[in-house]
Amino acid sequence: MDRRMVVGRGGLKKSKYIVPCFLFVELVIMTGTVLLAYYFEYTDTFPVHIQGFFCYDKAFSKPYPGPEDSSRAPPVLVYSLVTAIPTITILIGELALFFSKPEALQEKTIVTADCCYFNPLLRRIVRFLGVYSFGLFTTTIFANAGQVVTGNQAPHFLSACRPNYTALGCHSSLQYISERRACTGNPYIIASARKSFPSKDAALSTYCAIYTVMYVTLAWRTKGTRLMKPTLCLTLLSLALLVGVVRVAEYRNHWSDVLAGYATGGAIAAFLVTCVINNFQQTQPPMPLLVRPPRPEPSLSMPMVAMPSVESPLEKLSGPQVPVSLYSGVT
Repeated sequence: MDRRMVVGRGGLKKSKYIVPCFLFVELVIMTGTVLLAYYFEYTDTFPVHIQGFFCYDKAFSKPYPGPEDSSRAPPVLVYSLVTAIPTITILIGELALFFSKPEALQEKTIVTADCCYFNPLLRRIVRFLGVYSFGLFTTTIFANAGQVVTGNQAPHFLSACRPNYTALGCHSSLQYISERRACTGNPYIIASARKSFPSKDAALSTYCAIYTVMYVTLAWRTKGTRLMKPTLCLTLLSLALLVGVVRVAEYRNHWSDVLAGYATGGAIAAFLVTCVINNFQQTQPPMPLLVRPPRPEPSLSMPMVAMPSVESPLEKLSGPQVPVSLYSGVT
């Protein structure tokens, strides 16, 4: 038996380690993940690796598409959908699951004493959304770390860099420029153009789509969802695919950057759903063990009564049999 969980009356579970584990382990890990994502995104703590480029490289000579806010899929819209879609889907699914199941099958976890327990609806919502939030920040960290370490240029890098080819002595497209001061454009735009691999927007949108699709597929068990489930799943996957297509069409990322973002977000979502929250399965309360009562032994003060023995018919047949003559002899 698990020492941390003790089964009580009515399928309740008593645990003294849920609150300490949440405060000193899960909350600390979540805080560290958020801080690391913040340092990657909004500070210069991790400088971008500066790669060189070839003169007149056509792969990086696409026109500058403008700031991120002018995109057809701006970051504000992507981040809003990434936050709202899973939250609404999980809330609707958990409410429907909670009110469709009888109370006897619900799981309750007592924290301290018999009067304080987590409602199973609240516990599942906090668990699923908490893991989703952790994965969201983890995907941001992986995408930002890949961009900082590689420093791959975007398709519009040379348009943002504005190198002085005459001062650099570019006479051939095979000439490689590795000088750090080769660019004369806006430093902020140049630094943004060096963060292309993998595509963070593609990674976040794919992570959101895969996590939500797996929740809808594995957790929704209500009737009338045969057509709604595949429609919702295909819609979410199409939106994630559309974000990557827009990034490539606007010359903000290469196809390799988008595919790497798809792989990053999908892998993190599949890992969290499979290995961390056990495919959204509900823990069933264990059944109480039926213990057979011990056989009562006779008391010493009770006098023993001899029971009469009854001869079995089988014993009669198995004994020696003497043939009896039916007729007497005639002399």
